[in-house]
Amino acid sequence: MASPLLPSTTHALTHRLATSQVDGRLPSITGCIGRDGHALWTHAIESSTDTQYRIGSLTKTFVAVLVMRLRDDGLLKLSDPLEKHLSGTSVGAATILQLLTHSSGLASETPGPWWERTPGSLRPLLEDILGHSPMKHPHGRRFHYSNPGYAILGLLVEKLRNKPWGEVLQDEVLNPLEMTRTSLLPAAPYATGWAVHPWADVLLPEAVYDVGTMAPAGQLWSTVEDLGRFASLLMNGDNDVLSAETVAEMRTPHAVLDDGARSVSYGLGMQTRRVGERVLAGHTGSMPGFLCALWVCPEQHLSAATLANSTSGVAIGSLAADLIEIVVNREPRIPLAWKPLDDFDASLLEITGTWYWGPSPYALRLQRRSQLVLSSLSGSSSRDARFQQQSDGTWCGRNGYFEGETLELVRHEETGAIVHLNIASFIFTREPYEPEAGIPGEVDAAGWRGIS
Repeated sequence: MASPLLPSTTHALTHRLATSQVDGRLPSITGCIGRDGHALWTHAIESSTDTQYRIGSLTKTFVAVLVMRLRDDGLLKLSDPLEKHLSGTSVGAATILQLLTHSSGLASETPGPWWERTPGSLRPLLEDILGHSPMKHPHGRRFHYSNPGYAILGLLVEKLRNKPWGEVLQDEVLNPLEMTRTSLLPAAPYATGWAVHPWADVLLPEAVYDVGTMAPAGQLWSTVEDLGRFASLLMNGDNDVLSAETVAEMRTPHAVLDDGARSVSYGLGMQTRRVGERVLAGHTGSMPGFLCALWVCPEQHLSAATLANSTSGVAIGSLAADLIEIVVNREPRIPLAWKPLDDFDASLLEITGTWYWGPSPYALRLQRRSQLVLSSLSGSSSRDARFQQQSDGTWCGRNGYFEGETLELVRHEETGAIVHLNIASFIFTREPYEPEAGIPGEVDAAGWRGIS
């Protein structure tokens, strides 16, 4: 069980939420901070933490989880064109990956009227949400957010599971995670969606519809407490839903949004945002009358969720990010105690120590979980990397420049001693530019010298 927060931290979180409610003139707002799957702080203003709000585009992350389950079950590949599984559409050449990452080139919205403020009965069929010219960009060329793209993914789930996507979601995600207050349609108690007049403190109720075929793009209702449970999945995985490896894959950026600072990107149904030194993953959401944000910070094992019932008034994603930052700054996570390896191959010690890429020194260390960590000793981190030993004994890069690349241990033909490392054609030697290592371009026979 996670330790409770200090009173001063709780006060700072409550102050930040309350300030947003007042400054944004929000009819109500709720917030939640979680760590390691446990709620550390929940708070509601003019509401309760069990009140449902519409979560808008955060629904897309739920749909992406269903698609990744199909992938992990072997029912599709992300590289598959849509046509392979859902034939007869006008966008069949787009791949599942492109639909998940908003790089399919599909239109951002359906043909009018605006789907968020009209009933789904106006668009009962797939062709109704695509229209006559759904393609706005070539497949895979650029990021272009597409709500119809996720409606298509919902239909794909229905086709491969042979039942409505909402039932699949209930069976495969909501029930295993005990998310009893998340649903396609509102279940009391739930908030009313409001628009707040820009120049007067008065309200106008927003139209709320079942959007039908477009539901996978933004239909769901939830509470901050339920979203805390979902955040635990997105951060740690769950044996009954998705593995930790798969959710880490979802958090990995695939498309960079052109926000000027290039600090925002999109993975597999998840947004990623760089805030200072931290990278957050999750999704924001909005529907008429509602705002939502959910972020996870795996580095600190923290999550934050915020829900409000106003069409505008607050940068909800920034608010949720600020809640995480408050906890990080005031109560950084205490790291797990260092422990020595309990079992290891003693021959691996031969690999460790100082290696040189040309004249640049690097250290190679053996750490827990059969990892080799390569780090620069000269201040440049562009080639730092972590390598994980595979079942066949090879070492595969897990991050940075060498992610996916193989670290090859090159041995002497006669003695078997390791003479150099080869990482994607980068030769690392025990001394700078060792001639025997076969340095590309060869090494001047006269060796090192001063200026004459």
